[in-house]
Amino acid sequence: MKPRILISDKLHEDAVALAREFADVDVEIGLTPEMLIQKIKGYDAIIVRSSTKVTKEVIDASTLKIIGRAGVGLDNVDVTAARARGIEIVNSPESSTVSVAEHAIGLMIATLRNVPQADKSMRAGQWDRKKFSGNELYGKILGLIGFGRIGREVALRAKAFGMKILASDPAITSEDAKEFGAEFVALEELLRRSDVVSLHVPATDATRGMMNAERLKLMKPTAVVINTARGVVIDEAALYDALKNGTIKAAGLDVYAKEPPVDSPLMQLENIVLTPHLASGTSEAQKSAGTVVVEKVGKFFEQKPPGEEHKLHWFKSSATQ
Repeated sequence: MKPRILISDKLHEDAVALAREFADVDVEIGLTPEMLIQKIKGYDAIIVRSSTKVTKEVIDASTLKIIGRAGVGLDNVDVTAARARGIEIVNSPESSTVSVAEHAIGLMIATLRNVPQADKSMRAGQWDRKKFSGNELYGKILGLIGFGRIGREVALRAKAFGMKILASDPAITSEDAKEFGAEFVALEELLRRSDVVSLHVPATDATRGMMNAERLKLMKPTAVVINTARGVVIDEAALYDALKNGTIKAAGLDVYAKEPPVDSPLMQLENIVLTPHLASGTSEAQKSAGTVVVEKVGKFFEQKPPGEEHKLHWFKSSATQ
């Protein structure tokens, strides 16, 4: 007997095909919370991206054995409720590592070289080379707050630009940092010394609002801050004031406390580059996000098949994305 899987958000077609190799799969996109509660019973697994909220009410109404989230975080899954029911949870944080790291570097270049502002000026028929003169990455100090998978990939790319790397993360050691050519420092020292500060931390009670007015004031007036992590780690009101008053030079944001950031005062500023949560939005990352989490769900059922024993031999020949 094959496991039953409900896919309730859009996944790459390769991921759906992979799931159908070992499970009976239903794809139902756009379910309301009420519809999902009514439909979820009888499924062994649900695979979601960001839109579907796997709430306590959904979990309590379910027969789920595993929840798969195609992507980095678990913000839309009630982890506590799932664990209380003994439901396994898997996601695919490794899938977008390179895409996010590249986007962070892209925001650094766009911010330091005034790329969007210059493009807008050109389209208005202007030719103002002096106004948009910028700065090189070469020789600058990059401070990475958070030194996990993505932070380390950013470090490797920044080294190629000739940047010096500082890293601050309570979960690493100086040896961990040294392995990637970075210097391990305390957060306050990182903020004081860095020309570019890039955030790569999850949204937790400890990180929420960590870049507040007090910490922004520690930065150089010529420094820029980049955020491709989670919007809530920056106090946006404090960032607005810092950019408006010249406490720091500029910022590049891909994530926001509220998405979309409708009526955000940050949009009124010229010294900020804004993108609409695009860091993981590459075709490569989207494909990998789905296929990686499907493989993890499949491996779970290979070890713990529902009903009759059902082994998944396709894993032995399938390449991991």
